[in-house]
Amino acid sequence: MKTINIKTKSRFDIVDITDEVQKCINEEKVKEGIAVIFTPHTTAAVGINENADPDVVFDMKNALNKLVPQHDNYEHSEGNSQAHVLSSLVSPSLTVIIESSKIVLGTWQNIYFFEFDGARNRKVYVQIISK
Repeated sequence: MKTINIKTKSRFDIVDITDEVQKCINEEKVKEGIAVIFTPHTTAAVGINENADPDVVFDMKNALNKLVPQHDNYEHSEGNSQAHVLSSLVSPSLTVIIESSKIVLGTWQNIYFFEFDGARNRKVYVQIISK
């Protein structure tokens, strides 16, 4: 298993980790298989989305904040209930296919780490399973 260390910059941050995941695959010298990408944090997530237009990240933050407001009638005493809900909605893990030693992604897709309770030092684990 490989570990990617991420330092987020704000309470709600979206960080492209595609190159770091590909580096993990390169280090393992896997030609075919899958990579499971997992973050062990209850207020963070990983996902795949568009990489070409930075407005997509802005729009995602805006839409997620509207869907789950930061301040609502939450009972969790730490004040980060929005982060917990968003982590569950986006997901703490995903699986990607490896083919010819490369991550299989669509033309406009990249892998992102979603911070919902930062700024913090975070970890993402990558477990590579060879075919």
